[in-house]
Amino acid sequence: MIEKKPRTVGLLGGGIIGSGWAARFILNGVDVRIYDPAPGAFDCVHKTVTEARRAYRRLTAVPLPREGTLTVVDSVEEAVLGAELVQESAPERLEIKRQLLAAASQAAAPDTPICSSTSGFRPSVLQAEIAHPGRLLAAHPFNPVYLLPLVELCAGQCTDPQMLTRAAEIFRSVGMHPLVVRKEIDGFVANRLQEAMWREALWLVHDGVATVQDIDDAVRYSFGLRRAVIGPFRIAGDGAGMRRFMEKWGPTLKFPWTKLTDVPEVTGAFIEKLADQSDSQAKAENLTMAELEQKRDDCLLAILQALRGEGYGAGEILLSWEKSLASQKTI
Repeated sequence: MIEKKPRTVGLLGGGIIGSGWAARFILNGVDVRIYDPAPGAFDCVHKTVTEARRAYRRLTAVPLPREGTLTVVDSVEEAVLGAELVQESAPERLEIKRQLLAAASQAAAPDTPICSSTSGFRPSVLQAEIAHPGRLLAAHPFNPVYLLPLVELCAGQCTDPQMLTRAAEIFRSVGMHPLVVRKEIDGFVANRLQEAMWREALWLVHDGVATVQDIDDAVRYSFGLRRAVIGPFRIAGDGAGMRRFMEKWGPTLKFPWTKLTDVPEVTGAFIEKLADQSDSQAKAENLTMAELEQKRDDCLLAILQALRGEGYGAGEILLSWEKSLASQKTI
């Protein structure tokens, strides 16, 4: 994987996702050039890199490579010049993304993959106004990007397969698990699964069946833990296990337990209900947002390290990354 790791990446956007990308690349020894005209963007990136550095010191005992450099630039062209990967992480507004990606496509080297962190736009939609659409694909990560290993790769109608392959190599080289979406679709895979649960959670709160706290507890004290080890299908084991599982539980799919095809009307009153319950939850925990983010990272570290001990699930990705780190020269 060392040979596949880029020397420099160009990042477009330094918000939560963009700064998370910066942290993952920098702490893996990759130089980063980032463009974001928003005031305070550099402060956001610096804060995230500091948080990630703290997390990586706890995540692994394997020496990390010498950190890459961070350079804040004044234009898209400066960000992508000489970059071996371009990662756009602008707000989820189509016109902004198209503008940035079009500029990057004009200025980047011909063999440079240009990726979008979009959480829902199909890459073919993003390719519409780009001079060289074959370079573009979606590379959708999860927050915090520096800890969660999944990145969903989705090609558009014009994407060159070699760009998809190269992007996967790059992300794998910095400790991620590239999941190639086999068919272009809005929202990709993980977000569609998350949204299905989110819709049902909203209905349960809307109908007074459960509070925000109840929903969070139901997930984090039960299947949320189990899903970190096995997905929704591996629980059935092999093909025979799946057949037995479906024979037993398949008929319940006809029961009117959920409202997955419907969504409650997001009225002002409903928003206030959600906000009031969330405020009560936050007051009970008595944690600032910064403290909550740190607690999130600490708990993710504990889960990742536990899975590493078993060499299973996300722990297998962590082990692979550590082996790559151990084989690199450190300074």
